[in-house]
Amino acid sequence: MNIQQIDYILAVNELRNFGNAADKSCITQSTLSTMIGKFEDEINIKIFDRKTKPISLTKEGIAIIQQLKIISKEITTLKEVVQSLKGELSGELKIGIIPTVAPFILPEFLNDFAKKFPKITFSVSEKTTDVITELLIKRELDIGILAIPVGMNDLEEIPLYNEPFVLYDCSKNNVNSFVNIENIDFNKFWLLEEGHCLHTQVQKICDYGGNRNNNNINFNFKAGSVASLIRFVKINKGLTMLPYLASLDLSPAEYKKITHFQSPVPVRTIGIVVHKHFVKKQLLNLLEREIKDKIQPMLNSRGEEFVVSPL
Repeated sequence: MNIQQIDYILAVNELRNFGNAADKSCITQSTLSTMIGKFEDEINIKIFDRKTKPISLTKEGIAIIQQLKIISKEITTLKEVVQSLKGELSGELKIGIIPTVAPFILPEFLNDFAKKFPKITFSVSEKTTDVITELLIKRELDIGILAIPVGMNDLEEIPLYNEPFVLYDCSKNNVNSFVNIENIDFNKFWLLEEGHCLHTQVQKICDYGGNRNNNNINFNFKAGSVASLIRFVKINKGLTMLPYLASLDLSPAEYKKITHFQSPVPVRTIGIVVHKHFVKKQLLNLLEREIKDKIQPMLNSRGEEFVVSPL
C-alpha cells in the first residue's frame, strides 16, 4: 500500500463515485479503480460495495476508512514538520473565526498577512465556537480565532487582546456617559441567537435569562449577526451589549447611542486556538504578532483604562 492509494480511497469515500474521484485525483477512472483494487487485494478486504448507487462502504470498509483518515492526517502533519524544519512556509491554512469577531478584525490584518506568504493558500470561514472547537479537535481546521477560554485538553489557547463591551441603547433619546449593569432595562434587551459566543458571554455578565420579563412583546427575534442585531435594536428602540470593535463601525448618529460601562468593565478575551499537535509554530507566532499589532491600537483608541470583570 502507498500514500496515493490512500488518497484515492478517501476521494471515493468523499464523492461516492469512481469517475468523480478520478477527476479530482487527475487520473483515469480505470487507473484509480485498479489502484484501489490492489489495495483491497493486499489487505484481503473489500472497502466499497460497487453494486450500490451511489457507491457505499462495506461494514469492514467503515473501519478501514476511519483508520485511513487518521493516517492521512498524520502524513500531512509529517509534511508540515519537514517544511517547518526547512524553513518553508507553504500549503493551505484553514482558519475558522466567530462571526462576532470576523468583520471587525479580518479587514485589518488578513490581506496584508496573506501577501507576506504567497505560497500559502488561506481558507477563512465564519463558524460558531462549538463548530470551530469540534473541527480543531478533528484536525479538519488549523486555527480558530474566538473568545477564550474554551477549556479543552486537546487545544492550546493563545490570548490576543481583551475587548470591552459597550451598551448600545436606542430606548431613549439621551444616554448617559457611563452605566452600571444593574441599571440596564432588560425588558428592552436583545441578544444574538443561541450558538454565538456573544450570547453566552452577555448572559454570564447580566444573568439575562432571569432578568427579562416583558409580557408586552408577542414575538421572539433571534439575530444571526451583529449587524442584524444593531438594526433590529435601532428600529425597535431597544438596547443590547456590543463588543467594542463593533461600535467603531457605527455612524456618528448611531455612536451617540453608545454608553460605556463603569469599572469593572465587562470584557471578553479573544485568542487563537490550535490543536496541541499543531506544527506550524513559526506561522502561528507571526499571525499572533500581526493581529496584535493591528488590533491593539484600535482598542487603545478608547483613551482610558478598564478593569476586567470576569465572565
